[in-house]
Amino acid sequence: MVNWQKFTTILFITLLHLMRFRLKPIAFTLLCMFAHHAAADTDLLELNMDKTFMAMDPPAQGTPAFVEADHLEGKKENQIEATGNAILRKRGQSIRADRLLYFQDTQDVDARGSVVLEQSGSTMSGPHLTLNLDTNIGIMEQPLFHLAENDGRGSADVMHIQDKQHFTLDNATYTTCPADNEDWLLKMSGLEIDRDRQIGTAHHAWVEFMGAPILYTPWMDFPLNKQRKSGFLSPVFGNTIISGREITVPYYWNIAPNRDATIAPRVMTNRGLLLYNEFRYMEPDYSGEMHLDFISNDKLAKRSRQHMVFQHNQRLAGSLTGSVNLNSVSDDRYFQDLAGTTDLTSQSSLLQEIILSHNAGWWDASARVQRYQSLIPNSTTYKRLPQVTLNANQTYADANLAFAGEYVDFAHPSALNAKRLALNASASYPLVAAPAFYLTPKFAVRSTYYTIGSNNPGGLPNASRTLPLYSVDSGVAIERDWKLFGGDYLQTLEPRAFYVYVPYKNQDSLPNFDSGQASFDFTQIFSENRFVGNDRVGDANHLTLALTSRLLEQENGKERLKLMIGERFSFKTPQVNLAAPTTTTNKSDILFAASGQVTDKLVLDSALQYDPNLSHTQSYNATAHYRAEVGKTFNLGYRFTRNTLRQVDVSAQWPLLNRWHGVARWNYSIQDRKTLESIAGLEYNQSCWTFRIVAQRFVVAAQQANTGIFMQLELNDMVSVGVDPLRALETNVPSYDKLNTKPANKPNSVLR
Repeated sequence: MVNWQKFTTILFITLLHLMRFRLKPIAFTLLCMFAHHAAADTDLLELNMDKTFMAMDPPAQGTPAFVEADHLEGKKENQIEATGNAILRKRGQSIRADRLLYFQDTQDVDARGSVVLEQSGSTMSGPHLTLNLDTNIGIMEQPLFHLAENDGRGSADVMHIQDKQHFTLDNATYTTCPADNEDWLLKMSGLEIDRDRQIGTAHHAWVEFMGAPILYTPWMDFPLNKQRKSGFLSPVFGNTIISGREITVPYYWNIAPNRDATIAPRVMTNRGLLLYNEFRYMEPDYSGEMHLDFISNDKLAKRSRQHMVFQHNQRLAGSLTGSVNLNSVSDDRYFQDLAGTTDLTSQSSLLQEIILSHNAGWWDASARVQRYQSLIPNSTTYKRLPQVTLNANQTYADANLAFAGEYVDFAHPSALNAKRLALNASASYPLVAAPAFYLTPKFAVRSTYYTIGSNNPGGLPNASRTLPLYSVDSGVAIERDWKLFGGDYLQTLEPRAFYVYVPYKNQDSLPNFDSGQASFDFTQIFSENRFVGNDRVGDANHLTLALTSRLLEQENGKERLKLMIGERFSFKTPQVNLAAPTTTTNKSDILFAASGQVTDKLVLDSALQYDPNLSHTQSYNATAHYRAEVGKTFNLGYRFTRNTLRQVDVSAQWPLLNRWHGVARWNYSIQDRKTLESIAGLEYNQSCWTFRIVAQRFVVAAQQANTGIFMQLELNDMVSVGVDPLRALETNVPSYDKLNTKPANKPNSVLR
């Protein structure tokens, strides 16, 4: 009797040989249909050829499993054995092994020999894997794993697979170092990987660096990406001459996606415990932050000290917005004693203000109350209680109409108090002859009114001042193509003439709350008033002549060179002054400027003020920035102001030897013969860690300097141990580059 089932199967296999596997998926589907009949025979069905097959899952599952191997063999009922380069693919994951046993009815897989499991870009490899394709529950022995999120990798004794996104590993190691590099390792008795929340959790963990343990914690979790995560951040160690040895242990609290807080106790051996507190929030219509730092008993200052900050911005309705910026410290020397960077220690006052503003496009208005906390002993600044401004700009019949109004109440405990109303209106009419010539006449009126208040021992009366201003601004732009050093350039020649007339009016009896002499530069010589503020309007009858020439690359428009020269000629000697004039000549100092991106790596900027009457240089500034590549920059600057300052400033970040980089900055006052600020350090950058040691010294007062030493070991995407010098380096060295390919953010390394 003919065994039709066996005959049909053998016939089908013969046809499969002849068709060169063009119908492979269909072939294995039919094979699975006859599998239970063939299994009843003593002879096993063998397919000794290179094959790719598709096994249909039970109808409830619906997703097929693809099996590929050098050798496929039908075993017992609903069992397929694949050997030799065996691969099984299903639902976005694949299993590779030397031998693979697949149970179709239960969807269980038993893989042995060079097993590799791939899921969502991550891989796990080991000698043995059991996995259910429906539940994705399984176990892998002696796994090696690689995570796609951050290139993290590691090993373990056993991996318990809960599903595609959750794994638990026993006696595991973890690192973000590349393959064949284990400079640092996180070792732990247990590791949980949660790819849904992108978090790794370690139990009884210690960090080893170069084989030596440097940190232990009973529980530690860390993000697998750049997300924020609550927990203790890496401790910060430091030492200063005055405060002594110190350690800061910050705790980061990720309250919500739009709220967080940081609490950081800082223990200083010579002072005591300083507690930093920061809270940040952000909503669609408002955002802000609050700081409260305090030390209950500073053992050196012998008193309690605190620093408070509250900043808030809010959109109230439509174009109406408000903001609050309140800053205060308990004493004048708080930042000098307790801050670690020059941007804080050099502060002379702290702003405290509340603003309400409205912007309607062509006009805007604001109201504010403002005061400053002076950090200079025995010094008090004026308060503005309040200040109200109104500004408007409109174009009518091609004329530009502008208005600026201000009302302010100046209050001071001991100096003159007064209320000031300033009204400034102007109209200008630009005349342009395309494409090169322009002429813009302008007429303006400036009116100021004072109501004198308390603290008026001189008996100043109420006063007012109204002055007209006339100006004409004109210029022309001439261009030519220029081939230079084999390149195509566009050269411009831009002469400019600016005339201003303001009649003289004696203003000696008017108070001065916020006016000062404007710096003499290319911006000021093209303005109608040589003073800033509303208390003084300078008389003028002068003409400013200037010439600018630019060299631009035709291809991309880069400004390779810009040269400027300008001088002001007065037809009448100005009489309104805040200080005695240094010269009575009607010729101003001559201004020179040269700047440009000379090459793709070199940028130059310089300005010179020359006094032709005394035949000497009044001031000179020059800077050069050379940036060859990432981590390779050099900056040189020189500043000179006659009888005021002479300073040289040099900074650099440069590779030294192998992976070592040097970083330095030297700011020296030639006039005072002393170093104002210096910083020097070394950085060693490996593929998965960076070591930095930096020393900084800066002047905080006339006879006082502060010195700090920063030492930090940063393990990429894990922890940073030591004092972070990055803020000091970025502040002091222009174009400083953090050499790590993956910069560490505050919430990235979490330790609890």
